Amino acid sequence: MSHPEEHHAVIGAGLVGSLWAIILANKGYRVSLYDRRPDPRLNTIDGGRSINLSLSDRGWRALEIAGVASLVREIAMPVNGRRLHSINGDTNFQSYGSDEQCIYSVSRAGLNMILVEAAEKNLAVKVLFDHPCSGYSLNENSVSLHFKGLESISHDRVFGTDGVFSAIRGTMTRKDRFDYSQAYLPHGYKEIEMQPNTNGGYKMAEDGLHIWPRGKFMFMALPNPGGSFTCTLFAPFEGKESFENIKSDDDVLGFFKKHFPDSLEHLPNLIDDWNSNPVSSMCTVKCYPWNDSSRVALLGDSAHAIVPFYGQGMNSGFEDCSVLSNLMDEIDGIPDESEWENVLGKYSELRKPAGDAILDLALHNYIVMRDKTMDPVFQLQKKIESLLTTTYPERWKPLYSLVTFTHTPYQNAWRRGQLQQAVMNEVMSHPDIESKWNSQEIMALAIRTLDKFEYDPSFLDGSTSLLSLDV
Repeated sequence: MSHPEEHHAVIGAGLVGSLWAIILANKGYRVSLYDRRPDPRLNTIDGGRSINLSLSDRGWRALEIAGVASLVREIAMPVNGRRLHSINGDTNFQSYGSDEQCIYSVSRAGLNMILVEAAEKNLAVKVLFDHPCSGYSLNENSVSLHFKGLESISHDRVFGTDGVFSAIRGTMTRKDRFDYSQAYLPHGYKEIEMQPNTNGGYKMAEDGLHIWPRGKFMFMALPNPGGSFTCTLFAPFEGKESFENIKSDDDVLGFFKKHFPDSLEHLPNLIDDWNSNPVSSMCTVKCYPWNDSSRVALLGDSAHAIVPFYGQGMNSGFEDCSVLSNLMDEIDGIPDESEWENVLGKYSELRKPAGDAILDLALHNYIVMRDKTMDPVFQLQKKIESLLTTTYPERWKPLYSLVTFTHTPYQNAWRRGQLQQAVMNEVMSHPDIESKWNSQEIMALAIRTLDKFEYDPSFLDGSTSLLSLDV
């Protein structure tokens, strides 16, 4: 159904904004997609801040709704699990799920290019770069968008997808009863490229996310099509072993030789990349509500910026698009103002708990990834959980699988993860767990405990730590 009388604006032509513009246009609306940056086809996106992204089921669903999934598959690299590197160079592979389950590594810049171009090819979408938005004001029957150095432009509705420092959210923060908080992590990140070997192949196994967990910091590498890896060092800004104390080329080489020695032979460009790429910060955002009456709504990082340690930042933003799209589809015919207000209000209520849950899970998962993954007790627990999943697939679903390979609301997945972790606390306290971990006795203990906790979950009093949950 076409709605040419409604002209919507999407602020921010990043991943979520470009996708949402396509979905709106597919529903018959006229759309103007604004971005503060120059055209990305003429300028490098993100200026060196381009952590590879993990695309999983929630993201794929939104891409299917928009009709662009087939285009994205051309640049998506399947990743089946984690390859953990010990200090002596040994590796340990941990599968993400069953044989057919995997995540996909995608280039942020490459994906953004696909989505922007797909939006621009839609005749209902007009893409306007070099339009730095400074906020909005509500009129009786429209929204006025304000741009730095440009005239204001009116639209029927505005969708803010302009990221962690959203100008649209900035206007909302000045409204009554709007809750907002932001927090920076004391850790930052720097990217290094691992180039292909001389014959164009991969220098390491390309089927996994490589992780060098080292307690307070870690090194990661995600494969790209063509033989390269995008590598990222996550470390504190300050402290004994931190970015502030890696000052010279010798410091860089010494740090990598001490902590990631098996990576050095694959990084001949380490010093050049270190000196060229910035140390970037990570910021989280929580806010509520995500809409301003029937006229304005937030999606993606504008509403819920998170850290990248669960691989769900992009996926959760794309899921915002799926949920809002489905709510709009429930309206029969052209929505009036009361229906629009109901849809946007319901979207805000549905997605706020999910946004908070995945933010908290991602923060905890950073600690798990860098501190827990090489712990023998943690690895034994993973073996037991894997056996439970295989033996009782309808009863035991790992938290990682619920988050990554299903569309279970994040907050529900989190609660299930807490319950199952409480079960594992009981199982891991068995006196002979090291020798009996794969016995029928241990399996029976786990299921009995699960039955008890499912019947009476009141034990979840906040004492169950997410630090022990799935990576």
